[in-house]
Amino acid sequence: MTKFINLKLILIILLILPTYSCGGKWGADARKVSPDPKQRVKKNLEEGKGFRLNDMRKKSKGTTYEFATSNELWRASLDTIDFMPIATANYSGGIIVTDWYTENQKIGESIKIAIRFLTNEVRSDALDIKIFYKKCETALDCKISKSDGVLKKELTKSILKKAAIYKEKKDKENFVPYTDPKNTKQ
Repeated sequence: MTKFINLKLILIILLILPTYSCGGKWGADARKVSPDPKQRVKKNLEEGKGFRLNDMRKKSKGTTYEFATSNELWRASLDTIDFMPIATANYSGGIIVTDWYTENQKIGESIKIAIRFLTNEVRSDALDIKIFYKKCETALDCKISKSDGVLKKELTKSILKKAAIYKEKKDKENFVPYTDPKNTKQ
């Protein structure tokens, strides 16, 4: 009897598990997706969302690592603040923190930037940038303040511009025109 109950339990789990993993959004926005399946297949393959059996047969000559270099926001952020010394850069944690930076003409004043990545998508709310200023009268008398002024807006704008350029370049490189294998006229 217990074998039968265990078998029923395992069968129920095996039937529910595949549907449970499909959580999230159901379907797609009909305004953005063509009702024609051939058009959807073409669009998905051109955007790199599908797979082709010919690609599976290709053998790579080594391992390809795609981590920080494939994230446009990460690359754009590092390129934008490359003049500053980096104290911490943690890709998996999604944060870049610079060390205190001082220009030669402003002795006693330093700046520190912390960039948190809230999403990998290139959009205006993807970054949380904090800018800190340190003003020192003497080596022991320093005041640190946080600012959300013009520099934060300019930094965000610069990072997003570069990230958009990187994304556009990557999309052009990854674009593969779709050819219908059933259509031999092409």
